[in-house]
Amino acid sequence: MADLRSVLLIDNDPGHAEVFREALLVANDGPFQGEHAKTLSQGVERLRQKGIWAIFANVSLPDSHGLDTFRKLLQAAPDVPILILGGIEDEGIATEALRHGAKDYLLEGHIDTYSFARAIRNMAERKATEEAFFVEKERAQVTLNSIGDAVLSTDTSGNVTYLNAVAEKMTGWSRDEALGKPLAKVFEIIDGATREPAPNPMELAVQKNKTVGLAANCVLIRRDGFESPIEDCAAPIHDRSGLVIGAVIVFHDVSMSRAMALEMSHLAQHDMLTDLPNRVLLKDRLRQAIATARRNNTPIAVLYLDLDGFKHINDSLGHAIGDKLLQSVATRLVSCVRSSDTVSRQGGDEFVVLLSEIKHVADAGITARKIITALTAPHVVDQHELHVTASIGLSTYPDDGRDTESLIKAADTAMYQAKEKGRNNYQFFKKYMNVRAVSRQSIEGGLRHALRRHEFVLHYQPRISLETGNITGVEALIRWLHPDLGLIPPLHFLPIAEDCGLILPIGQWVLRETCRQVREWIDSGLRVVPAAVNVSCLEFRSEAFLEGLRTILKDTCLDPCYLDLELTETVLMQHAESTVSLLSELKSIGVRLAVDDFGTGYSSLSYLKRFSPDSVKIDQSFLHDITFNTDDATLVSAVITMAKSLNKRVIAEGVEAEEQVTFLRAHGCDEAQGNYFSAPVVAEQFAKLLETGIASFGTCG
Repeated sequence: MADLRSVLLIDNDPGHAEVFREALLVANDGPFQGEHAKTLSQGVERLRQKGIWAIFANVSLPDSHGLDTFRKLLQAAPDVPILILGGIEDEGIATEALRHGAKDYLLEGHIDTYSFARAIRNMAERKATEEAFFVEKERAQVTLNSIGDAVLSTDTSGNVTYLNAVAEKMTGWSRDEALGKPLAKVFEIIDGATREPAPNPMELAVQKNKTVGLAANCVLIRRDGFESPIEDCAAPIHDRSGLVIGAVIVFHDVSMSRAMALEMSHLAQHDMLTDLPNRVLLKDRLRQAIATARRNNTPIAVLYLDLDGFKHINDSLGHAIGDKLLQSVATRLVSCVRSSDTVSRQGGDEFVVLLSEIKHVADAGITARKIITALTAPHVVDQHELHVTASIGLSTYPDDGRDTESLIKAADTAMYQAKEKGRNNYQFFKKYMNVRAVSRQSIEGGLRHALRRHEFVLHYQPRISLETGNITGVEALIRWLHPDLGLIPPLHFLPIAEDCGLILPIGQWVLRETCRQVREWIDSGLRVVPAAVNVSCLEFRSEAFLEGLRTILKDTCLDPCYLDLELTETVLMQHAESTVSLLSELKSIGVRLAVDDFGTGYSSLSYLKRFSPDSVKIDQSFLHDITFNTDDATLVSAVITMAKSLNKRVIAEGVEAEEQVTFLRAHGCDEAQGNYFSAPVVAEQFAKLLETGIASFGTCG
């Protein structure tokens, strides 16, 4: 078994600590052991005990802030790689830390299980690469030492008097041919930067009667024209009386060491997976582009791109497939821009494109459309045909910012607006988006503490039999009782929870709380009906979903027949082959399955037959105009007929008027749900509904 690697997180944020623990479980190149310190002093004390493989440290800690945090960690553990965590306002600090030896940094607004796991994997890959380079460098040094340096000497007139075997090979001159020849003819050197002849080191050594070094960037031109960079020095040769009688130069080829230095520099500025420029190189190029644009009075554009649906693919098919998909995306992005532009990977599934020296701001929109079209085509990876789209935010200089941080932040903000507008589109930054971004950041920050603070509540909306009027089921609907903002509906926070990786623990809470509440109603003697819970794509594809469901049912002592799981058509159709297997396992557990929002996606008779759900729910968007819109009425009638032909129960959601009830009943719809019968209510009110029925509760029209 591989040695256990200890990774130390120094961070006062409990949300980061939870995500960090989850990331260690899924990270490759392990196994890993996580350790957590909340302050810098605790972290330094742990480092003194040795045995830490890597450090993840927030630059904002209760007892330390800024670059000083990194310096103290570097002093405490100079040989342990350090990754920095910080907010957008800390990027300047993080960049400076990178220049002083930090390996990478993560933005707080984009920290989730995947980004943490990916950072750990990058750390392992980078460490392995560095070790390989150090081994190669040591091997090269041994080889050079065994061969020996080149040695060449001259008399005071500057004519060659001696060459050793290495000097013969490097200059292309044999000793016999070179003897008596002027040094400049045998030892031809130039400045590699200017291509001008370099100063003669022998002359300097004789004139100054002391050891002198070669000029920087010195290149030796061999007799056949081959060039090689060299380093070393020249010194005067004295006779017994101390008189200068000539000079000697000792030199060696530095091609390999310079190549290694260039390679290490490349690794420090490029993403390990895609070989695209990383944040450090992007910011440097963006600074240069801004300076050029300022001089020429021309615009530049920054495109912040996030892949839609990548996490689903990565979670269901694994990191190896996900990595190859990212490489495919990187290749297509590069093909969409000019060689003078920059495509950078920021980490995870986020990329930034710098369009330098554009003529018109509208040109950036043309490039964004080109990228969206290119990424939409299928990516074939290991016999998988994968589909991803992109949400793109655009900012321009000088309208949206005059420095690197503000331009990237504005593009990032616009990208979230593109996601809110349905994904697979691009949006230019507008100033009002800053207000939305601050609101979103506030919601995301609050979400990380909402579970721990017990701020989530469930409301329950009954389903009614259109034949008998009895309550036949109930749907559990989450609400967030924010301490400052009051009751927040799910559409305002669940998409954000899904983006930042919090949907999994929230979904688990909804499942557990629903099962606990149903069990409580049973124990109180009520006539209980099955409760429905919506399951997101990330939950459904999570490896821990089935086991978590079994554990919750066992812990709450709830018969599975009292639980309905609602999945949208889109969730079911993604990776259809694995979906069939998952649904079969859910059936074996004993829960019932419903297709939610039916009619908005594939609405296929064949997939209804293949997936065999127990019921379908007609999306409420088709019911608004059902009594006077012929198309909607025809569509709803067809959906009911199709589902009934396969013996599926049909449920209409969003019912708000008596005319809708009449239509649905006439066309054979089994059940309905909506404010016409009852708005979602708290558990105590729903218990009263179970006792008295809808009519006596006074909400049925």
